[in-house]
Amino acid sequence: MSTGTRHARWLTPVLLLVVWLGVGGTLGPYAGKLGEVATNDQAAFLPQNAESTKVIDTQRRFRQEETLPAIVVWTADDQEKGQRLTNDQRAAATKALASLEGAPGVTGKASPALLSKDREALQGVVQLQPDLGEKLPDALDRVDRAAEQVKGATAKIAGPAATQADLSDAFAGIDGLLLVVALVTVLLILLLVYRSLLLPLVIILGAVFALGLACAMVYMLADHDVVRVDGQVQGILSILVIGAATDYALLLTARFREELAIAEDRFTAMRAALRRSLGPIVASGATVALGLLALLLSDLTNNRALGPVGAIGIVCAVLSTLTFLPAVLILMGRAAYWPAKPKSAQEKSAGHGVWTKIANLVDQAPRKVWAGTFAALLACAAFAPTLESKGVPLDEIFVNDAPSVAAQEALGRHFPGGSGNPAVVIVNAERLRSVTSALKDTRGVSEVATVTASGRPGPGAPRVVGGQVLINATLQDAADSDTAKETVARLRSAVHSVSGADGLVGGYTAQQYDTQRTAERDRMLIVPVVLAIILVILVGLLRSLVVPVLLVATVALNFVATLGISALVFQHVFGFSGTDSSVPLYGFVFLVALGVDYNIFLMSRVREESLRHGTRQGVLRGLTTTGGVITSAGVVLAATFAALGVIPLAFLVQIAFIVAFGVLLDTLVVRSLLVPALVRDIGRRSWWPGDLSRDRDSAATPRQ
Repeated sequence: MSTGTRHARWLTPVLLLVVWLGVGGTLGPYAGKLGEVATNDQAAFLPQNAESTKVIDTQRRFRQEETLPAIVVWTADDQEKGQRLTNDQRAAATKALASLEGAPGVTGKASPALLSKDREALQGVVQLQPDLGEKLPDALDRVDRAAEQVKGATAKIAGPAATQADLSDAFAGIDGLLLVVALVTVLLILLLVYRSLLLPLVIILGAVFALGLACAMVYMLADHDVVRVDGQVQGILSILVIGAATDYALLLTARFREELAIAEDRFTAMRAALRRSLGPIVASGATVALGLLALLLSDLTNNRALGPVGAIGIVCAVLSTLTFLPAVLILMGRAAYWPAKPKSAQEKSAGHGVWTKIANLVDQAPRKVWAGTFAALLACAAFAPTLESKGVPLDEIFVNDAPSVAAQEALGRHFPGGSGNPAVVIVNAERLRSVTSALKDTRGVSEVATVTASGRPGPGAPRVVGGQVLINATLQDAADSDTAKETVARLRSAVHSVSGADGLVGGYTAQQYDTQRTAERDRMLIVPVVLAIILVILVGLLRSLVVPVLLVATVALNFVATLGISALVFQHVFGFSGTDSSVPLYGFVFLVALGVDYNIFLMSRVREESLRHGTRQGVLRGLTTTGGVITSAGVVLAATFAALGVIPLAFLVQIAFIVAFGVLLDTLVVRSLLVPALVRDIGRRSWWPGDLSRDRDSAATPRQ
């Protein structure tokens, strides 16, 4: 080879490295800037076609501007001694709220303070501007200082404004804490597993570059209102990119290490590694990306937001793995694995390590192995129906003690459970009397008040806008309770039964009810679509029908088994009464799509080995050579998703557990025992109708 040719070979990896260094330098900071275009206003993520969403759109006509209510609740300082609040304190509270009118962030007139029936609490509502963003805490501080002017009473702030402020506080760690915890966790695991000083740093750097590129793309799309981003989507994107980029990198680096042991030089080794890893990596990325894009079929805006955002992250992870990583590995050569020494596939298979023992167990008693693991997974899956996914009560949204939760609890002790979050009913004005009568007769309704010309609910002439009137129906039960949702269903039946009313029922409880029903509909639609996508990709990769069906069935079983264990852990360990309605769908998309990755890594290698050695030896060699790297990838991904638990929100804690536990179960049981035992037991027929189904398998060793 001439000197010019040798120099030209080095040009491509050098240029790729320079390009990625430029990407990291210019776009890396966007990983910490997504919060600037994120919104934590939950009203922005309601079902598009739900009745409660239509109420919000119609309700805007009854107001000068949209508002964000802050509910102030005062309780007597010494309730244990039966202290009661006085009319003077009520007047002082009304005056305090009125003093806020015209203050920065406050819009409209504050309500007068209302005294509870037990005379132990007061409540009043201050309307804040809905778009305060980072200024919301300052506005709430002004409300709190005004409320403290009432002597002899302790003031707390509840309602949507307080909840939104607490959500913002909880998501404050998304840009910094979550990213640091995830990266440090991955780095420590890689150092322990690979005992190499440089390789873990290279893999982490590639993941960070992929995340920077993904965040920059999402930032620009969100800034132009193409996609919506909230704290949940933001956190999941970071974890998804880091975990996926690390997994794909581990597959490529492991194959490069094998090829280095037998190749003439590093360029030959990388060509072989890329040729044999390209298919599994692209197929794995496609299953996750297309699975996420299936969320676009959802009617929930936050689900549709996660779809393209997550898919962008996966594409960036694959791009980094197939361009940045090969460039660095070529430039570093064997030094990347120092002080470890690269071993060939034959050397790894010839050992007596744990994966050789597992392979021998699968080879000697495949039927016993798959039957035992199948029975164990079925036993876990039996508890899945006990997992309640009807939404998380307000007092469980935050893992830690949030001020808005304490305030809401105080409000609920002294006022009807639905105080501050009434059901909002909009009907034609000429049917007001009939609808009001129907609402009062509905079980679960505490109070019915029509919004008057002054803009407040109460006695007086109703405010008519476009021939419609607005009615507030205060519910007896807590606005986030199952009984309140049942009351909303009864309210809708009552309103819809009034001829000519054209009624709509919305409000906080109705929004939760609609979100829950929409999530159930989404699961029925999206789950089979995701399974079909994965099946098509597997058929194309493995050129078989039997093995892809087996893989899809086993990862689906793994998901149901994970839900069963999660139901037990959430109820008896974490103390959750249920999960957010979107948790099962998120868990399914992540766990099934990512779980298939490990089976893709395994079975693509098994197919490669089976082409040369027959199915029996293909299973044994594939399991032995990939066992360590796939297990490492599973541990890394599980630890990465577990990092979501540092954000004190029940939704993310639940997702973190389901994905982390499910990935470990899939890696250690499904991929290590169930799948190889099934393929070993079925033999060459596993590859039907492909050419491998007609290979000369080692029939001399009978299946057991």
